Amino acid sequence: MDFDKIKQAENSCYMPTFSRYNICFTHGKGAKLYDTAGKEYTDFCAGIAVNALGHGDEELVSAIAEQAKKLIHASNLYYNAPQSELAERLTSGTIFSRVFFANSGAEANEGAIKLVRKYWKAQGENKYKVLCASDAFHGRTLTTLAATGQKKYSEPFEPLPDGFLHINYNDFPALKRALTDDVGAVMLEPIQGESGVTPASYDFLVNTYALCKERGVLLVLDEIQTGVGRTGKFFCFEHYGIQPDVVTLAKGLAGGVPIGAVLARGPVATAFAPGDHGTTFGGNPLACAAANVVVRRVGTPEFLSRIEALGQHLQNRLMMLRKYKFVEDVRGLGLMRGVQLSEKLKNAEVVGRMASAGFLLATAGRNSLRFVPPLIVSEKEIDDMAEKLTEIFANTNI
Repeated sequence: MDFDKIKQAENSCYMPTFSRYNICFTHGKGAKLYDTAGKEYTDFCAGIAVNALGHGDEELVSAIAEQAKKLIHASNLYYNAPQSELAERLTSGTIFSRVFFANSGAEANEGAIKLVRKYWKAQGENKYKVLCASDAFHGRTLTTLAATGQKKYSEPFEPLPDGFLHINYNDFPALKRALTDDVGAVMLEPIQGESGVTPASYDFLVNTYALCKERGVLLVLDEIQTGVGRTGKFFCFEHYGIQPDVVTLAKGLAGGVPIGAVLARGPVATAFAPGDHGTTFGGNPLACAAANVVVRRVGTPEFLSRIEALGQHLQNRLMMLRKYKFVEDVRGLGLMRGVQLSEKLKNAEVVGRMASAGFLLATAGRNSLRFVPPLIVSEKEIDDMAEKLTEIFANTNI
């Protein structure tokens, strides 16, 4: 099917939920993607922080193909060897004791919220409320939209489920005031990705953790985007030296195959009983076979150290853009970075110009650029991207 026919089919048959760039990719290799016209792009979007091992990784492709030949799906009515292996990989040597597998980040967050409610219900306590942050993004189901608390996403679908409170991100005094007796959990992203790549300050997250421990409130961290090595640690919370009760993963976990995970420790890890929660496709053999390759590769000290070094190199190159008056801030950790632009230069315009030049970036938040390349990106690819972005900025008359 040629590109024009692809677009015709989209326009006539697909629900109009996406504003797409005028590009259709056919294949990729490493950090490169190729479109229907054969044009090459260097990928600093990675499917929105999904393609952890890049495109066409031989070991990942082989694992998926071999598992597909043997068994793709049999349901969670039966034992599942790749799932058991992945459960052990994600809990062994970590603070977590149990895991549940879903199909996406939104499902993982939905599962975490249900787990929290079931835990407190079993204690005979009416702690059903969850305290979240403004400008969060936790998913697009009705419940995760309520947790997200951004009107631009939720308003068309109101009324939303109740039980969610919101405070300003990085405002610990506000969080402390809002932590009433009916709050059972605090749910936060260690770095708010969709709203502009804004990290939690060290004091905010550490003080929140200490307060939750003091009050007996569960701490849930949404690591859908930050987890699986993205920030240079396998879990982003490791940068803060804290131990959350529940963590959710998705995006990069299986390198592009849909999967989500809810990890828990302590008493909350055993709150679910048979029948409390479930999934038809979640944790199927194919997705888990892919995730086992990603977790084994990314979880090594050598791989994580490389991400940390490349992330610092990316930060250094982006910091050089501060000389332009329309660049207001550069922030992030590891290979998750954001550049805040002034309203004088629209992020979508920059992303479009970079795509025309063969580099894929993502927009985020209030006029930010988001850089979340595959974790196998090279230093040269970072330099090439930064040089092109510098050239575009230098030729922007504002």
